[in-house]
Amino acid sequence: MRHLEFGNPASPTLLVQPVGEHELSALEREAALIRELTGEDFCLLALQVDDWNRDLSPWPAPPVFGREAFGGAAAQTLAEVLRQVEGRGSVRCIGGYSLAGLFALWAAGQTGVFAGVAAASPSVWFPGYVDALKSGGIRAGTVCLSLGDREEKTRNPVMATVGDRIRECHSFLLSRGVRCTLEWNEGNHFKDPELRMAKAFAWVMGQMRNMQPSG
Repeated sequence: MRHLEFGNPASPTLLVQPVGEHELSALEREAALIRELTGEDFCLLALQVDDWNRDLSPWPAPPVFGREAFGGAAAQTLAEVLRQVEGRGSVRCIGGYSLAGLFALWAAGQTGVFAGVAAASPSVWFPGYVDALKSGGIRAGTVCLSLGDREEKTRNPVMATVGDRIRECHSFLLSRGVRCTLEWNEGNHFKDPELRMAKAFAWVMGQMRNMQPSG
């Protein structure tokens, strides 16, 4: 698993983000936006997966667009992510965009390593995910969810459920005492992904900062 780092590699705040090859060119701008929004020290650790649909899906599922099914190899990906973050950072947050956002939410239900989750336009329409969340919960105490206001206005019947599913996730997490926000962004799924990611990480970092004892 290829990794790229931005920011201070020795920072106690470690932001972990699984990415696909299509996202690599935007990571430097994303890191700059996080720095601009927070003014804080951090390390953004981007981990490139080999196969987007296989490596980030928690269990197998049929195609919902195109012909490529979901391979359900998220458990193996999480094992590698945990190896990459071992011994690094005293405050760890995991985040991602689209299917990587779903992976981040799912991962935080499997391990307590991550204190926060930044899930921007996450694929919570993924078959069975919301039921799994409700039955298994989440181990992170802080979660930022965000979605574009046009994402649920699609002709794809599965993906059109994303608005209702993310509202369900938000309500459930709040009911379990998780510090959770749901931010609506202008546009469809493909608008300003690096800005949406930066805002999500910045919100989580702000919540972490507010939790730290003063003096």
